[in-house]
Amino acid sequence: MPHHTVFEAKIEHLQILDETGKLDKKLAKDTLNNDQVVYLYEQMRICRALDDIAFKLQRSGRMGTYPQNKGQEANAVGSALAMVKGNDWIVPSYRENAALFMHGMPMHMVIQYWMGDERGSQFPDGVNITPLSVPIGTHMLHATGIAWAMKQRKVKDAAVITYFGDGATSEGDFHNAMNFASVMQVPTIFYCQNNSWAISLPREQQMNSATVAQKAIAYDMPTIRVDGNDIFAVYKATCDARKRAIEGGGPSFIEGVTYRLADHTTADDASRYRDPKEVEAWVERDPLIRTRMYMESVGVWDDKKQEELDTRAETIVKEVINAAISVPEPDKADFFNYMFKEIPEDLKIQRDTMRTTSIGRNPSQIGLKAQPAEAH
Repeated sequence: MPHHTVFEAKIEHLQILDETGKLDKKLAKDTLNNDQVVYLYEQMRICRALDDIAFKLQRSGRMGTYPQNKGQEANAVGSALAMVKGNDWIVPSYRENAALFMHGMPMHMVIQYWMGDERGSQFPDGVNITPLSVPIGTHMLHATGIAWAMKQRKVKDAAVITYFGDGATSEGDFHNAMNFASVMQVPTIFYCQNNSWAISLPREQQMNSATVAQKAIAYDMPTIRVDGNDIFAVYKATCDARKRAIEGGGPSFIEGVTYRLADHTTADDASRYRDPKEVEAWVERDPLIRTRMYMESVGVWDDKKQEELDTRAETIVKEVINAAISVPEPDKADFFNYMFKEIPEDLKIQRDTMRTTSIGRNPSQIGLKAQPAEAH
C-alpha cells in the first residue's frame, strides 16, 4: 500500500455548565454534587477577595507586584478538587491560588511570596506543592520529574498536575517535559490555562494551531479542550486524566479556555493592547457569575447566603493580610542555614562574621581602599 493514512486525530471540546448557568444533566452525571458546587464557589469568592486586597497592597507600595487570578478561578478549583490532597502533587505557575489553598498552602504565604519573602515558599510538611514558578515553563520539567520518581518508586494511586498558560507552550521546556512524560508514561496532568494572552501577545500571534490541546497529539498524549470557566467540565476532565494516570495510562493534556479579567500583573496595563469589547464579553462568562446562577436555579443559594459569604471572605482576607505583614523579619543567618543541609566551614565563617571569607578570616582587611593606579 504505497499511499495511505497513518494517523488521524480529533480534539473534543467539553462544556457542561454554560454561560447562563444552565447545566447539561446528562454530562454532569457522576461529577459534582450541589454541596461540592457551593464549596468550590466559596473558594473562588475568597480567592477573588484576596486578589482585590493584594491589588490594593501593591498600589499602596506594600507589595512589589502581583498577578491576579480574576476570571480564571474555575480552572484552579475544579481541577484541585479532582486531585487528592496530601497524596497527589501540585506544581503551579502563579495563577492557581485557590488550588494551592485547597491543598493545604496557608493563604498568607502567597502574600509573603509576592512581598519578596522567600519564606512564603516554605510550606508545612505534608503539603505536596512546589513553590510558585515565575519563569515561564520551567516548572513543567519538575512536574514530569516528580511523576517519574513516583513511577520509579512504584508509588500507587498518586499523580501530578502542573499548570501553565498558553504562552508557556511556545517554550522549549514545555516540549521537553511533554516528550519525556509521554516516552516514560509518567502520571502527569498538563493543565494549560489558555487565557488568550501571553502578557501582551495574543495567542493567534504566537502559534498557528487552532487549539492548544492539539499540541499534545504530537506526543501521542490523550488531550481535551474544556470550557475553563465551567467547574463541572474542569472537574470531569481532570478526574478522567487522574484516573488514567493512576491506572498506568500515562500523561494527559487539558486545555482550559478562559480569560484573565485583570492585567497580566500589577506591572502591566492591558488596556493598551486589549479591546474593551473583548473584555466585556468575557466578563459575562465570569465563572463566579455562572456558578452563582446555577446555584440559585437549583435553590441552594440566595442573596442572604451571598451576603454572609462576602462578609466571611472579607474577614478571612483581613486575617491573611495581617498574618503576612506581621511575620517577624528573617534572621540574616537564614540565608546560610537554609542553603545547605550541612554548612561548609568557609560559609560558616561568612555567616558568623557577615563578611566575605577572606575578610572574615582577616578582619584587618576591613576598610581597605583600592590604591590609585600609577600614571603612565
